Amino acid sequence: MTDQAPPPVSIREYEERARGVLPRMASDYYAGGAEDERTIADNRAAFSRWVLRPRVLVDVAERDLTMVVLGTPVSLPVLVSPTALHALAHPDGEVETARGAAAAGTVMALSSLASRTLEDVAAVGGPRWFQLYVQRDRDFTAELVKRAEAAGYSAIVLTADLPVVGARDRDARNAFTIPSGMGYANLAVTRPPESQASDLATFIAFQGDPSLNWNDVEWLRSLTDLPFILKGVVTEEDAARAVDAGFEGIVVSNHGGRQLDGTIASLDALPEVVAAVDGRAEVLLDGGVRRGTDVLKALALGARAVMVGRPVLWGLAVGGAGGVRRVLDLIRRELDVAMALAGCRSIAEIGTKLIRRA
Repeated sequence: MTDQAPPPVSIREYEERARGVLPRMASDYYAGGAEDERTIADNRAAFSRWVLRPRVLVDVAERDLTMVVLGTPVSLPVLVSPTALHALAHPDGEVETARGAAAAGTVMALSSLASRTLEDVAAVGGPRWFQLYVQRDRDFTAELVKRAEAAGYSAIVLTADLPVVGARDRDARNAFTIPSGMGYANLAVTRPPESQASDLATFIAFQGDPSLNWNDVEWLRSLTDLPFILKGVVTEEDAARAVDAGFEGIVVSNHGGRQLDGTIASLDALPEVVAAVDGRAEVLLDGGVRRGTDVLKALALGARAVMVGRPVLWGLAVGGAGGVRRVLDLIRRELDVAMALAGCRSIAEIGTKLIRRA
């Protein structure tokens, strides 16, 4: 973005500008999904399957978007989802993202596959969670959790929907390779072994643990007293089991359409997960959020908050920490307007009567 260019006025414009800034391989890595990318498209289309029922003659002269997620106060119900390798978008990587999220007053979830150390990200300040991929080396996995706790991360986000990497055509076509000098800064093995396949697929096959199952949850919980969030749930069966296993939070997510193509859209899965949880844990939504009205619909269907991934990366690529903050502020302003027009003065006033199937 040049100094003369006006700032983007929507997430879509940030996406367009990011494509002009990022190298093709990085742009495709961030934007792409599994196989024919039907689930990516359906994550967005799902928001059109629900319509709002606004109320009128409500005094909305003052609105309050602040709320608390898992004990952490935030300025809006939009959090930064964990995504890998932010250094593909900005030299300071996740440190720069953390600056933008902190300035916006919201939680950043740091990926295990980050390109900057969790300690360097923590030094920025601001509320933060650590996303965990369980490694084959269980002792090292335990060390990661302990490092996160020591660095002031306030929750552990266990991603459960990546026993193997989905079939991602864009990465295969580009032979996705982590640039020289970059790697997974928090892991014992920072780069994958040489392979003809995508670096990510190779790395997960080499270091990830596809044997991870419900029997391992007790061991994970024994590592720390921090709350645990399970990310990657799209069914009532898994939601109920997660609550029974002691998870304090659940993220309804299909991994942004990057794993199993043809999976139910996150928003469509949200109502059954909320019903199964029945208030025993906090439910968040990840996938397809691009507008403030998307946030309003997710909250009306029972989500405590939403998480955004790709829009943050686009903001980072276009404008660094300022771009991250502006992306979050765009969604904030749109949500504020949507709440006013719907007759809601606070997040607590958003309920199921506000929405129905189209």
